[in-house]
This record gives sequence, C-alpha cells and structure tokens, in this order.
Amino acid sequence: TTFNIMNSQDQMSIYQELEQKGYLNYAETANDSDSGIYGKMYQLLSQYDPKTGQFALPNTNEAKAAYLRAAEYRNTNWFERLFTYNLQHNHSVSMSGGTDKSNYYASLSVMDDPGWTLQSKVQRYTANLNLSHKIFPNLTMNMISNASYRKQRAPGTLGSSVDAVSGEVKRDFDINPYSYALNTSRALDPDEFYTRNYAPFNIMHELENNYMDFNITDFRIQGELTWKPIKQLELSALGAYKYTSTSNEHYILDNSNQAQAYRAMQTTTIRDANSFLYDDPDLPYEFPVSVMPYGGIFQRTNNAMNGWDFRATANYNQTFGGNHIVNLYGGMEVNSIERHSTWFRGWGMQYDMGEVANYNYRIFKKGSEEGTEYYWMTNRHERSAAFFANGTYSYKGRYIINGTARYEGTNRLGLSRNARWLPTWNVSGAWNAHEESFMRNLYPTISHLSLKASYSLTADRGPAWVDNSMIKILADTPWKPDAGLRESVLYISSLANDDLTYEKKHEINLGLEAGFLDNRINFSFDWYKRNNFDLIGIVNTQGLGGEVQKYGNVAEMKSDGFEISLTTTNVKTKDFSWTTNFIYSHSRNEVTKLENTSRVIDLIAGTGFTMVGYPVRSLFSIQFMGLNEEGLPTFLDQDGNVSVSDIYFQTRMDDKSDFLKYEGGVDPTDVGSFGNTFQWKGLRLNIFLTYSFGNVIRLDPVFRNSYDDLNSMPKEFNNRWVVPGDEKITTIPVIASKMQNRRNTDLAYAYNAYNYSTERIAKGDFIRMKEISLSYDLPKSFVNAIKLSSMSVKLQATNLFLLYADKKLNGQDPEFFNTGGVAVPVPKQFTATLRVGF
Repeated sequence: TTFNIMNSQDQMSIYQELEQKGYLNYAETANDSDSGIYGKMYQLLSQYDPKTGQFALPNTNEAKAAYLRAAEYRNTNWFERLFTYNLQHNHSVSMSGGTDKSNYYASLSVMDDPGWTLQSKVQRYTANLNLSHKIFPNLTMNMISNASYRKQRAPGTLGSSVDAVSGEVKRDFDINPYSYALNTSRALDPDEFYTRNYAPFNIMHELENNYMDFNITDFRIQGELTWKPIKQLELSALGAYKYTSTSNEHYILDNSNQAQAYRAMQTTTIRDANSFLYDDPDLPYEFPVSVMPYGGIFQRTNNAMNGWDFRATANYNQTFGGNHIVNLYGGMEVNSIERHSTWFRGWGMQYDMGEVANYNYRIFKKGSEEGTEYYWMTNRHERSAAFFANGTYSYKGRYIINGTARYEGTNRLGLSRNARWLPTWNVSGAWNAHEESFMRNLYPTISHLSLKASYSLTADRGPAWVDNSMIKILADTPWKPDAGLRESVLYISSLANDDLTYEKKHEINLGLEAGFLDNRINFSFDWYKRNNFDLIGIVNTQGLGGEVQKYGNVAEMKSDGFEISLTTTNVKTKDFSWTTNFIYSHSRNEVTKLENTSRVIDLIAGTGFTMVGYPVRSLFSIQFMGLNEEGLPTFLDQDGNVSVSDIYFQTRMDDKSDFLKYEGGVDPTDVGSFGNTFQWKGLRLNIFLTYSFGNVIRLDPVFRNSYDDLNSMPKEFNNRWVVPGDEKITTIPVIASKMQNRRNTDLAYAYNAYNYSTERIAKGDFIRMKEISLSYDLPKSFVNAIKLSSMSVKLQATNLFLLYADKKLNGQDPEFFNTGGVAVPVPKQFTATLRVGF
C-alpha cells in the first residue's frame, strides 16, 4: 500500500514554514518536550567536546544549511525499518486408533510466529486428547480435554484517553510501530536519538527497552456419560472444568525513554516544565525532583478464571407407523465462574543492576497525594442455571414442527423474580416440498426445495461490566491534601437497580433453500426481522441518590436483513470441476428508544454512537463551512453560528439538531464474498474475494493547531492555505502561526473539529482479494508406494490487496481502526503446508 505520507523534501519545506511562523526557534525548541530535526541541530550547536575544543556542529550558516540539507534528502522508510518479513512455523501431529469398545484421538501442535513488526512475536503450544469407551453396550463414556499455552511479546503501551473538552485522543509514550511509521517525519535519521518527553528517544532503542510479555494458559476437560436404557431413550450427564490464566508483564527498562522522562532535568527550563517530576506540596520552595532517580518500571497484570459446568439431558426419539417421527429433548444446566484479577506497578526496578528494586519514598507520597494506586485486586463470582426442553415432529420428512423453551437465571441481574429469571422460547417449521409426489416430475430440474420459518424470544445477560442489580459498595482511600491523613472509606459506587434484567430480542426468520439441475445449482435465501428491547446502557438521571448516571435497561432497537447464497457447479467432468460460491448479506438497524443523551465527542469519534432514529453505531460530523480569510477552518456551531473555535465537544445532543451532519453507520450494511474453485485431478485452485459496502470511516486525525519537527504530514498539506485568496480554491487549513495561536487560545478546538468534520469522512466500501491458494493431493499410487496413507501440499496467500476502495482513504485500511497501542493492520501472509498421513 502507498501510504499518505510526505517525503522528506516536502516535509522540510513544512518545517521551514514553521520556523518562519515563530516555531522551531533555538530558545524554545532546544528545551522542548518533543523535538526532531531542529531540536537535534540546536543540541549539537551546544554540545562541546573539551578534547577537541569544538562543538558537535559549528554555529555557521554553512554548517546548519548542510545539516538541514542532509535531512531534506534522507527519505527514511520507517515501514521498512520497523516491519520485517519473517517465516511463521505451524507444525502439528495427530494420532487416532482404537477397538470396537474404545477409541482415542490425540494431537500436538506448535506455532512460532517471529512477528511482523519489531518486538512482536507469538509462540503457541496446544494438545488435545479425546477418549471414548463403551463400559456396557448401552453405556458410553466420552472424555475431551485440551490445553494450550501462548507466549507473546508486544511493544510497551499504556491506556489511551479522550479529552472531551478539546476532542483530542491521547496515549502517553505510544511506540506502536504502525502509528510511529505513519506519523513520524521521513527526514529523521533512524540511527539518531531525538527528544520525546524531555528525554532521548530512538524508536528502535525504545522497542528494545520497553515491551510487554504475555503468557496465556488455557485448560479444559469434559466428561460425559451416555446411557440408553431403551432404544428410544438416551440419558446423558456432562461435567466440565475450565481454567484460564493470563499474565501481562510490562518491562520499562532503565534506559527507556519512558523511564528517563521521570528524571529529565537537564536544564532549569526542562526541570520546571517536566510534568513527570514531583513538586512536593510540603516543600513549596523546593525545586521539582524525580520520584524515580534510578531504574525503570515493572508492571504486572494477572487474570485467572476458574469455571465449571454441569448438564443433564434426556433425549427421546420414536417413529410411529414409518411416517411420524417424534423427538423430545430436555434437561438442565448450571454454571459457575470465578474471576480473580491483580495489578501491580513497581518503581525503580534496576534491570541493569541484577533486577534489584531501588525505589524512592517520594513515589508513594506522590501517589498518595494524587489518589493513584500502585496495586489492586478484584474478584468476581458469576452463577447461572437453566432448564430447557425441545420437541420436534416430522411427518414423512415433509413437514417439520419444532418448539423450544428455556428458563434461566443468573446472579448478575436484578433481585426481582421477573428480572433474575427469564423464560425464552422458539417455534419453527419447515416444509420439504421436494418430498411431495407432485414435485417428482420436476426432478432433476428442481432437485431440492425447502421452506422454513421461525419466531423466537431470546435474551442475553448484557455487558459483563454491568452488575448493579444490587447496590455496589466499594472501598477506597480518598484524596487528602496531606499524605499523612490517609484513611480508608466505603462508598456507594452504583445504586441498586432491582429491575435490571436481560437484554431481549423478538426475531422472525423466513428461509428458502432450492437446488436445480440435480443440485448443480444451489440457492438459499434467509430473511429476518428483529426487535431488541431492554438493551443495557447508561441513563442520565436527576441525581437522586447521588448518582447522575447509572446503568439500566434503557434502549430499544429494530433491525432487519437478508442473506443470499448461490453455489453453482459450472463444469464437472471425470477429472475437472469448476465451482462458484457467492454470498451477499444486507442488514439495517434503527434505535427506536434511548433514555440517554449523547455527547458530541461520542457521536463524531470514529467508533460511532447513536441517537433515536439512527443506526446503533452512527457516525456524525461537525459541518465544515470553509476556510476564512486567515486560512482557519470554520464550522456550524451548536448555536447555529459559523465560528472557528466555539465548538463544545461535551455538548449533549438530545434531539436531531442541525449542528451535526449524519454521515452513515460505522458498520457495513452489505457484506459478502465471491469464490471460485477449480479442480483438476489432485490439483485444486481457490480464488476468494470479500467485499463490504454501506459504511463510513473517519479519516486519521492528522491536523493540529501546532506541530513539531517530529511529525509527518499527509500529502494534502501540499494543497494547504498559504496566502489570502487560497480559501476559494482549497479546504486544507493553514499551518497556524504563533501569532494566530496567541490571538485565539482555543485553536486546538478548531483543528480537532476539522479532524471530526465533514471534510474528514470516507466511504468504507471495499473489495479485497482475500485468498489465493493452490493445493495438490499426491496420487494414491505414489503415496502407497512410499507406505503412506495420504500426502498433500498447499501454497496459500491471504489478505493480498484491495481491488477497490474509496480514493479518499489514501492508503488507510478500511478494515482497520488505528488506536495505537499494540494495534496493527492484518498483514499479507504466504503459507506453505505439508500434510502427511500414516
């Protein structure tokens, strides 16, 4: 993909303009928190070598011009530096065997993925063992067990936050390779250290000194006894145990940028501006000091889950008169899940000194005064039970009627019986028309025809974090102005919602399946209509009880859609066949009730939100009204006026205001695939495309009211406003000068509003070449000659390229939402597989 990034020549012209507009001057840039080309130049001008009596860069126009000229022609390819081509290994072996009484299946697999980016790799080991044994002719025992262990490394990352006032999304110390390559100037020297957070920074060095190790262990064992006291009746009892353990260890080494930021005080200017230093409130006349003068940071998060399930069922199957088939099925199940989580952050871990902690007491004092934690622990207990029954009647295989009822309860929902326990049900029917006598004359023209319909009430327990069916009383250590006054308290985290209940859905389905020309053509059509109600979300209240926002069943939604599937065997001979498969799905939804008001920032952010009358994940935009005579963007504000920066991202939208423009849904309405498979003897070629239409995408937020000499800019900046009159021919705003920022201290609002405006929207439509594969089954004669049972090879390429996408995306992947952290797009993959059977 060609990414929308300026080359170093164009980027340096931007920096020169910044310099002319009051930025990148020596006094500020040399001591700035973040600086690149110019910041490094100023540091070299001040870097004196007493051995040679020379400065690292002479303070002459010729020397400075030569330094900047070298940067201008550097054109660093960050993607080439940070992304690698590696071979992923996946090996597996399986065995099976048995007798007429006992059978077994066992498998082992190993996967080793060196990773697509620096400091990203995965190793996974899995094992499976299945046993089946007939204790008596009518009593069978089955056991299924599987275990896996995954070890993964990823770049170090912290959580992101949204500034609801200015609309800016922030993530401190973000070293995501994809984000860095996309947003970093190509004029930078990849082997040089520049400045971030007042400390030296080089992305390759930081990835080696700031990373996370994940360890995930999964284990599950399931045993089932099946007894048939009579031929028509089968009784079974199933018990299962599952355990999952996940640990995340974040290593921030001594010399990482993040660790050094906590002790960066090279000059008095930096010391006074560095927010990572500590101002002791008990010593108001002292200078800021470091809370971590030595070492780095060690952070660990552990999550463990223990769960068990038990199910007992009875299945009765009887045929009467050869025409009437009755199947009755019923039973009960109980489930239990215990979740345990811990988190710890250790300061002053000296990785270079034998991993010995050297912590400073001030870190505890600072955390105590700020009300932050350095460890926590949580436990959650989930219980559920259900009783269910199903009955099916079939007459001659032509007419089928099915009914299901389920009665379930969980401790996560309200105390009232109507809330905690819920009956759900489903009724369905099918007509196999091809079984009718009058259809036989149409065979093989119409070789298969079935009609089906169902209507149901189903339910879901809702988001796992919503658990305020009872009053939530938590412990805390509230903020006090003096660390010595700390005390623990109990407080009401959430008021009780006795009526908190399941999210429910009524759904009707109609379907048709048809086969033509002896099933050479197979067609299916499914249509559904759903009414969701009692959906869980946040509701704004009048504040009675001290809680302005609380979780409850606050929303309703309707949706409908259909899916078409067509499979054709275009050519079929003894040695050759060509099969085509086409799938198309269309869906739409609309929120019909919402007891909540949405903030502007929620509605315009890339993930989308909603209001009554719109899809569940709708994306809105601030209406861009063109550039003014200074090149600044203007918008229609919440008061109906055209303004530059009078945009309030926290404004709550309680109606269909003209302030925001509805762009469309974030989720596509039309998705599907198109595949062709060609087979000649043992050779098989598969070409598979996927497509998606009907959604919109927010373009990456790249515009700001001020820039530094680390940033890269998209190519649109070549068409930016430069001189008066340009507002008539361009919509790309001016690079705001220092004078403009002084006159309007809220320009950050304006440029963030531009990022969320009607100018920064693209269609999410795409057609992707998802897979091309070629496989070959070696001839039986050859395989038997080398004493094997089977042997095949396969070459596969996935996620190859986009055949179509909106030109406004300019290389932005329509299936990838860039959040920084550890997120990267799905890479191209080329796979070679060898399967051997003994």
